[in-house]
Amino acid sequence: MTDYDAILFDNDGVLVEPPSRETLREAARTAFEAVGVDDADERHVEDVMYGVTPELLGRVCDHYGLDRAAFWEARDRRAAAAQRTEFREGERDRYDDVAALADLDHDFGVVSSNQHLTIEFVVEFFGFEKLFDTYYGRELTVESVRRKKPNPHYLERALADLDTESALFVGDSESDVEAADRAGLDSAFVRRSHRADLELSVDPTYEVEDLWGVAEIAGRT
Repeated sequence: MTDYDAILFDNDGVLVEPPSRETLREAARTAFEAVGVDDADERHVEDVMYGVTPELLGRVCDHYGLDRAAFWEARDRRAAAAQRTEFREGERDRYDDVAALADLDHDFGVVSSNQHLTIEFVVEFFGFEKLFDTYYGRELTVESVRRKKPNPHYLERALADLDTESALFVGDSESDVEAADRAGLDSAFVRRSHRADLELSVDPTYEVEDLWGVAEIAGRT
């Protein structure tokens, strides 16, 4: 069994339930309205609600003659606000198996492609301050879209904070596995119910059903 000094976690779908598609869709729709587009094509709303790339963002903004930075900030702020509402109203919660981490003697961090505003809220809302030594989400900038996983940018920043090279990254997506590989880390893919049918084209170091499985990998006794 490999010894790890630190374990890094994706947020959505790993530590907390993922946001609903309707929440992200409505946030994208109102972002268009905020910058003066009241009749955005539904295809363009879908384009920017989840998994957007800089190139796709550019094409959508050019179609409407929008400033990319202004539109993206509007989109991200609304997405972050909508997610806070989900948590506060009990529509979204942490996973119970976060308890599996309590007895592990490791440094912990969070690395997400969600907004840093959202990650800050999650850490405070669920009382994660004592559990996680560092955490990163995206800034509200177009440049941050280029730094999303599988880019290892935020992983590398977290590793620098923890001053470790022996770490495991736990995620629930192909981009998480790819980011870990690019950062030279082992990966654990968590196949929760929302990932039951996902076929990966990359091989994680481990595959587990939940965070209890991660605890076993880390050597919990």
